[in-house]
Amino acid sequence: MTKAELYKELSYVNHSREKRLKYANLVIDNPELVVPLLEILFDVDDKISCRAAWVLEFMCSEKLEEIIPHLNTFTKNIHKVHLDSAVRPVAKVCEYLIYANYSKTDNIIKSHLSAKHKEKITEACFDWMISDQKVAPKAYAMTSLYLLGLEYDWIHPELVLILERDFKMQSAAFKARARQILKKIEKGKKAK
Repeated sequence: MTKAELYKELSYVNHSREKRLKYANLVIDNPELVVPLLEILFDVDDKISCRAAWVLEFMCSEKLEEIIPHLNTFTKNIHKVHLDSAVRPVAKVCEYLIYANYSKTDNIIKSHLSAKHKEKITEACFDWMISDQKVAPKAYAMTSLYLLGLEYDWIHPELVLILERDFKMQSAAFKARARQILKKIEKGKKAK
């Protein structure tokens, strides 16, 4: 399937789980489609890029290791994504990667997610935290930053500042996640 054919197919993707899963499985079954999928995703001003992001998120939820050969491309470009319906799935993919990296169980992501990849994910997460984003990307970013902060000691103090500063202005969902993260950070401090 060519990039043009994939682009056309993505126009059939909608919010339904069934469609997203169908196209995620198409990409999983044809790993050579990850490159054009990412090219479409990172054509950030095109509305179809959002659909590519949805498919990538579902692909990663099913088979995260498929993104490994493309981590450089993914992490190098995530900061460009700006359409709301593309930011959420991209933030979710970042959360999947960070969860896998800090998981107690062994997995292949741990040996492939480099310090540079983590740095790019950290930058994107902080950008989502301080910019005008919806709650979901902020929630995924909070979780990712919390986990990254277990390795990089400068992250937690910065995250705490942002959470405390924005707490009053944000939604109930943001506050619930922020409380959870702040509690974990505080518990971690006491354990040291």
